[in-house]
Amino acid sequence: MIFYYIRHGDPIYSPNSLTPLGLRQAEAVAKRLALHGLDKIYSSPSNRAVMTARPTCELLKLEPELLDFADETHAWMEFTIEKDEGNGKTWLFHNRKIAELFNSKEIRDLGDRWFDHPALKAGGYENGIERVYREMDKFFESLGYEHIRYTGKYAVKEPNDQRIALFAHQGFGLVFLSCLLDIPYPMISTHFDMTHTGITVIEFPEREGYCIPKVLTLSMDSHLYREGLPTKYNNALYI
Repeated sequence: MIFYYIRHGDPIYSPNSLTPLGLRQAEAVAKRLALHGLDKIYSSPSNRAVMTARPTCELLKLEPELLDFADETHAWMEFTIEKDEGNGKTWLFHNRKIAELFNSKEIRDLGDRWFDHPALKAGGYENGIERVYREMDKFFESLGYEHIRYTGKYAVKEPNDQRIALFAHQGFGLVFLSCLLDIPYPMISTHFDMTHTGITVIEFPEREGYCIPKVLTLSMDSHLYREGLPTKYNNALYI
């Protein structure tokens, strides 16, 4: 199985939509995904994710299946913290002090139990991790792969050679990758990222009834370059 994780296009967060650039990015990623085709398309129910998936669905004549657990509304409630200046919330990995803590020896030593650190325990982050693990494991089991949690391995119950895509978000996506790969969230969230319509490609290679998912590309944006669209990373930098 080849699994594609695609972040939504350049967003308008309120109301939940895409900018004109985001719509063009969605068309560009659709052309890229249509080159080899897809067997199934899933999407977060969030409008910006659905709008990003729409051109791909139209090209491939597939209907998207909505996955509520991938909606970033849930992840925002579970993996955010009050800003230092006190005017609202931000993702844990965007908070400078938390990002430094995430890369400390104490957190590294805690491994999968990073949320037990005294500075984090009151945040209830374990509940968010457990939710994503639980729902993600059910999802991949429906695709034929039974997660052996905290080993990085999956038992292959029904091997397939399908190409499957999920259109979703950055904040949720980093938790999703953490749980999928069994790499602690502090490491994933501070060292990796996803740009608008970036394509993350994950292979599920079977060996003697098991597989260890392998990331082939992370947040690839070649489709933007191909269509002459700016590769402006999350409205921040040109790279």
